[in-house]
Amino acid sequence: MVSAEPVPAGARPPTHTLFDSATTYRITPAESAAPPPPVQAVLFDFVNTLFQMIEAPDWLRLVAADTGRSGALDDPARAAAVVADLATAYQRPDVLAAQVGRDRSMTAHRDAMLAWFAAVPFLHGHEAAAHARMIDAGSWRPYPDTAPVLRALRERGIRVGVVSDIAWDIRVFAGRHGLDGLIDAWALSFEAGREKPDPELFRKACADLGADPRATLMVGDNPARDGGAAAAGLRCYILPAEHRTGDRGLGPVLDLVGPR
Repeated sequence: MVSAEPVPAGARPPTHTLFDSATTYRITPAESAAPPPPVQAVLFDFVNTLFQMIEAPDWLRLVAADTGRSGALDDPARAAAVVADLATAYQRPDVLAAQVGRDRSMTAHRDAMLAWFAAVPFLHGHEAAAHARMIDAGSWRPYPDTAPVLRALRERGIRVGVVSDIAWDIRVFAGRHGLDGLIDAWALSFEAGREKPDPELFRKACADLGADPRATLMVGDNPARDGGAAAAGLRCYILPAEHRTGDRGLGPVLDLVGPR
């Protein structure tokens, strides 16, 4: 049962000390004095937490093949140069401006990606093919420790949800790897019309799980977006924002949840 009351729009929670942290919910005096409730549900970010996209050079080679240019990036130096062009293009003011609010709708995200790819010489004129390959299920894979941790949570009776800033249906990605049955709820920004750290996105996921936000753990890699769950009453575990070719480091989640 959800016990933390959301703060009405325009209202402010009461001040108890001079240095209260900002919250978007209220708890009772009894809840304030009692120990925090045990974790009964876990929410995960998706991109770079449970799943990651294939290496950029591999993605570019697939785009090259899709556009009749197979072998164009077989030279690692050439592929590295195009990856560098991608990074440079992303810093252009017009490209950055196109990214604002991109995950609130499929159209906004596609427009943002096309603006980025159009600024890369190798992808210019092939933006649609690059976008199609980016959202293809074959371009995404789970980390090695994703399935074991999700299964361990299921065995402990912990309900699991995904909260993701994403502009297309990623449920198919989980299904492709046999993980869809281990995820009980999905709160996706393009369906909700909200992006993290909007507290309503986290509250929606908790409500869909039937979980008290104060008894829910949020796991992600972005302190500003995923860590925003703390303002809605959730506990947060933030992973290092590093590229991983092995386990993501999800094992400690089981320690935070504890045995059941």
